[in-house]
Amino acid sequence: MGVVRTILLVAFVIVCVLLVLLVLIQNDDSNGMGSVFGGGNSAAFGSHSASVLTKTTGVLAALFFVLAFTLALLTKAPAQSDLSAAAEAVQSSQETESASGAGDWLDQELNGSNNEDTDFVQSLSAGGQEQ
Repeated sequence: MGVVRTILLVAFVIVCVLLVLLVLIQNDDSNGMGSVFGGGNSAAFGSHSASVLTKTTGVLAALFFVLAFTLALLTKAPAQSDLSAAAEAVQSSQETESASGAGDWLDQELNGSNNEDTDFVQSLSAGGQEQ
C-alpha cells in the first residue's frame, strides 16, 4: 500500500506542476477557461471551439481532484469504532511514557538540573551587566 501512495503522490506533484505551467502559458484573451465565465466576447458557454491548452487544462484539473481525493482516502487514519477503546489506547500510551521516564527531561529542565546551561546563561547575564 505504501508503494501505491508513493506513486500517486509523485503523479499528484507532476499534475500540479503541469497544471500551473498550462495556466501560465494561456493567453489572457478569449482563449482559456476564463472565457467560459465571461472573460471573452463569446456567446453563453462558448460558441468557439476549445483549444488544446484549454482541454488539457480541464483534464489536468480533473486529475488533480481525483488524485487529491484518492490520496486523502488512502492516507487517512483508521477510525476507532468504539470511543472507550480509543480512550484505553491513550491511557495505556500515557502509562508507558510515565513508566519509562520519558517526561523526566522536562522536570529536569524546569528544576535546573542541567548546571552547564545555567552557568553559561548566568555568565552571559553577568557579563552584560558589567558593560
